Amino acid sequence: MKRLALIALLPVAAFADPSTECSIGLGSQVEIADCVAETEEKANAAMEIMLGFARSSAQELDEITGREVALPALEASQTAWQTYRDAQCDSVGAGFGGGSGTGIAIRSCRVELTRARTKEIEDQIN
Repeated sequence: MKRLALIALLPVAAFADPSTECSIGLGSQVEIADCVAETEEKANAAMEIMLGFARSSAQELDEITGREVALPALEASQTAWQTYRDAQCDSVGAGFGGGSGTGIAIRSCRVELTRARTKEIEDQIN
């Protein structure tokens, strides 16, 4: 319930896709593409930070239990997720028929999936 109350206070842009977020205050497709690219870099950096915490946690668990299971499972999961993300976002881009919005669509897809993956990793270690 508390989380729902906080979500209600977020601005509408928090729920928008990255291309919509980047459209606010920007006019040209080049500016929007640059913004989405920067947003993708930040999303990737945030995920890498969370992965670092998850890797440390998994390694510690493996050391405590004397088993090498948690860290390899995390790495396999991340590799599978990256494969899925790339295929899914390529599919989204293909729907643009090679038009000028293709790159923005692919990057926006990557941002959305990376944000979701970061949240999954965070939930797993909390």
